[in-house]
Amino acid sequence: MVVKSWKSEDVGCQIDIDHDLCDGDGECQDSCPTECFEIVDKKATVPNIDECIECCACQEACPTGALKHSSC
Repeated sequence: MVVKSWKSEDVGCQIDIDHDLCDGDGECQDSCPTECFEIVDKKATVPNIDECIECCACQEACPTGALKHSSC
């Protein structure tokens, strides 16, 4: 299992993405109202995690269950 983690000290949340499960379909990116996500090499990344508003749309949208948000 390859889990990548992004943590925001400003917001106080963490997003973990299991890159073995992530299929890079971009549902997390499309659902995020603050554009936290970016698809890189067919995998989700969270370079703008400090913009997160903790709405949980990303976790709910992930069809493979690869994404876990600490606030959800």
